[in-house]
Amino acid sequence: MADTNETLANGEDNLPAVGVISQYVKDLSFENPNAPAVFQWQGQPQIDVNFNIGNAQIADDVHEVSVKINVSAKSAEKTAFAVELVYAGLFGIRNIPEDQMAPILLAQAPAMLFPFARRVLADAVRDGGFPPLMLDPIDFGSLYMQQAELAAQQEGGLATEGNA
Repeated sequence: MADTNETLANGEDNLPAVGVISQYVKDLSFENPNAPAVFQWQGQPQIDVNFNIGNAQIADDVHEVSVKINVSAKSAEKTAFAVELVYAGLFGIRNIPEDQMAPILLAQAPAMLFPFARRVLADAVRDGGFPPLMLDPIDFGSLYMQQAELAAQQEGGLATEGNA
């Protein structure tokens, strides 16, 4: 216990910390290519939603995490609207072991950003003349675990093939 107090007394902060420094819209594009005719179409468009998570180290203790969401709405093979949003955040991360960085950058940080990205997307669709598009919540933790398990299985298969 004396070591911890001594370390802190020396001015060193070695406690793990993760915090949001800033959040921002990095890119936003809304297309309404068939307006005004689109507002006369009957029926509901088919909505296709894709998303991707990216991250980059900006400085020693600063990482940018981005959530990219692409949405297209099509009706009878014509596009009603298309939206592309890249919503990002700067995260201060220090004293986290390297093996614990991926869950933070690919699960926790996107989960913190998503509600804000969802609102920006809904507002853009509404401002384009359509009912707001409210995306369902996404469980980034489960998605991360699924991807990690898939990667482990693929590595295991490669290792087995290499040893044969």
